[in-house]
Amino acid sequence: MKDERGSIIVLTGNGKGKTTSALGMAMRAVGHGFRVAVLQFIKGDWPYGEKAAARRLAPELELVALGRGFVHVDPENPNPEDVKAAQEAWETCKEKILSGRYFMVVLDEICNAIAYGLLDVDEVVEVLKKRPPELHVVLTGRGAHPKLLELADLVTEMREVKHPFREGVTSRKGIEY
Repeated sequence: MKDERGSIIVLTGNGKGKTTSALGMAMRAVGHGFRVAVLQFIKGDWPYGEKAAARRLAPELELVALGRGFVHVDPENPNPEDVKAAQEAWETCKEKILSGRYFMVVLDEICNAIAYGLLDVDEVVEVLKKRPPELHVVLTGRGAHPKLLELADLVTEMREVKHPFREGVTSRKGIEY
């Protein structure tokens, strides 16, 4: 017997692969003819691989960069511009989540936005509870809030064992972006 309920999936931890895993799930869903929205909280408007790939898979895969670029936030005193950008991004996310148009919505780096104090975790939890029952939502980012972990159906924590950055290797086209 198949279970057609939507899941809440959290991909967190300090290791590489959270966004990559979420994009793999998105591609799998698109491969079955489902519609997916990938909403990115941190990435801004610059060229990177997943954006180019998403254009090739449109209209089934919709990728929207909603961020201002990589931010360094003091969670005790976040920059008002970062808060505003995250709030605007969250409004877009809520619309997509509640629209009923998608099989899956990926909220890329939302865990970071919550951890940085840019979004209220309770509001995020309430919207996730109101989602259409068949909608799958994937949340990524470091430091997932305990309330998200409790709500989730599946949680995976990525743990760094070894990373080329530690040896001075910079971001590589096709690997990190």
